[in-house]
Amino acid sequence: MSRHYGRWLSTIDRKSIGNYLTRKLKLVVNHQKSRTCSTDGVEFLGFTFRGYGGQIRVSPKKIKKFKDRVREITRRNRGVSMQTRLVELRRYIQGWVGYFRLVPLKSFYEDLDKWIRSRVRGCFWRHWRRPPTRVRNLLQLGVPKREALTHGSSSKGPWVMSSSKAVHMASSLDYLKQLGLASLLKIWTKLASKRRIA
Repeated sequence: MSRHYGRWLSTIDRKSIGNYLTRKLKLVVNHQKSRTCSTDGVEFLGFTFRGYGGQIRVSPKKIKKFKDRVREITRRNRGVSMQTRLVELRRYIQGWVGYFRLVPLKSFYEDLDKWIRSRVRGCFWRHWRRPPTRVRNLLQLGVPKREALTHGSSSKGPWVMSSSKAVHMASSLDYLKQLGLASLLKIWTKLASKRRIA
């Protein structure tokens, strides 16, 4: 197929689609901002489409924006309590998942949940600040004395410590859930089940 013939078919497609949208659906079409093309790699309203059939994904820009917002909520020098941070996180996550619930990848939400938990654990570690405070809190949260002493006196940064055994033990999934940390996967699962029922 020649390049000119392909362009001619593309013009035909645009016209037929435009006619359908304006005459049948009574919609206004802005021809300067409209086009017909392959779905692979196209970004639209925060979504991106990949592969054959246009599999729906969240665009890299929106994922970055999401992580930037979570970092802002969990940064050290905000001067607010952890409870306030978790409430803000829940509100933001609920709205975000509600918008991007069409992305049908369980692993996508699981990975973001893991990343958020690491951010929250690191936030706890920064909030405790001094080694004696860290040791005391680790002990109160059920960490054995030996691990509490070695981890509490560590000079490693919050992000490294957030993945350590002692910090995971102190801020387990159940503990974070009790504090009110929202789960993207749980919210998405509920929304997906409602959509199937409807």
